[in-house]
Amino acid sequence: MALDTYERSAPPIFRQGLSTTTKLILLSLVSLMLMAADHRLQISQPLRAGVAFALSPLQWLSLQPARLWDVAGNYLSGVESARDAALSYEARTIAQAQRLQQVEQLSQENANLRQLLELRSSVAGPSKAVEVLYDTADPYSRRLVVDRGQLAGIVTGSAVIDAAGVVGQVTRVYPLVSEVTLLTDRQQNIPVINARSGSRHVASGSPLSAGGPIELKFVPSGTDMQKGDLLTTSGIDGIYPPGLHVGRITQIDRRVDGSFATVHAEPTASERGRHLLVLLPVKDWPARPAADKAPDTKGKTPNKGAQSNTSGAKP
Repeated sequence: MALDTYERSAPPIFRQGLSTTTKLILLSLVSLMLMAADHRLQISQPLRAGVAFALSPLQWLSLQPARLWDVAGNYLSGVESARDAALSYEARTIAQAQRLQQVEQLSQENANLRQLLELRSSVAGPSKAVEVLYDTADPYSRRLVVDRGQLAGIVTGSAVIDAAGVVGQVTRVYPLVSEVTLLTDRQQNIPVINARSGSRHVASGSPLSAGGPIELKFVPSGTDMQKGDLLTTSGIDGIYPPGLHVGRITQIDRRVDGSFATVHAEPTASERGRHLLVLLPVKDWPARPAADKAPDTKGKTPNKGAQSNTSGAKP
């Protein structure tokens, strides 16, 4: 007999106990009985509770990485959404602010245009509305460039006004644009009259003066003049129509040792207006039709007898 036969199976004399099949059947029956008893009597419930309690920390630890990943993802997506919302809100805020500024500007322009229309209807002479394009680049002069020129009927010497008063005078005319010299320019002179006292003076630009950008030259020290007096155009120069507001006196310096006083005024018109009105010089205004005309003699015929007598008379 081979050796492997002894290793695989025991001799019949050493066999004891039940067979494997019997053990399987018995154990199966015991399992079924235990399951039935557990189903009816809940015998294993305390054991299950204890095992679940012992394993709960391990379950919590095993779930933390997934939860942390979800929290981090939600946080990052929330931050990105909040950033996008903030950028969108900022863009809308800027757009609304820009629209509000444009609305305010348009409202101001409409108010200025209405005032110019009312002023245009009250001015007797011909006038043309112009729009300011830009300031000149010369730092030593105060000039503006408007969008109307020779082709639109603008001539040199025309007065430029706004709703508050005189702004300046047209000094250069080109085919499409014109150049306006402001009252505050040092080379600009305008005859004015004190509306309160009636005294006449010549106002010149003095942009660097602390008392006011307009200065009255050769004012006698004893002249009746007070702060706040209104200066208007006198109309004696044939350029500016009389009665236009020029400025208000802001400073009067009377010196004892001098014969003339130093008087400064502030212009009533704004130099930053966008729409202006150009008036032709008063000397170029068309003449008004005469109110009274000579009687019409078209229907009357001369006396024929008188004519014959006159023609037949002999010296």
